[in-house]
Amino acid sequence: MIGGSSDELRCSRAGCRADASSAVNWRNPRIHSADRVKVWLACDEHGEYLRDYLATRGFPVLLTPLGAPVDPSTLTVVAS
Repeated sequence: MIGGSSDELRCSRAGCRADASSAVNWRNPRIHSADRVKVWLACDEHGEYLRDYLATRGFPVLLTPLGAPVDPSTLTVVAS
């Protein structure tokens, strides 16, 4: 991480510096296999925003508490 320590978990929303409290687990089915899960971090304010951003693109997505284990098969496409 540039300019910060590796133990700081910050929200992935552009311009947000808040501490992360949840994980936005997702994958792009056009380029990722079903067992691949990418993770964005989110603060309380931006969790739903980031989930909706990915859902509108048709990506399987699941919002979970930070550190919660995720089974790739539980990612679903959310109707927007």
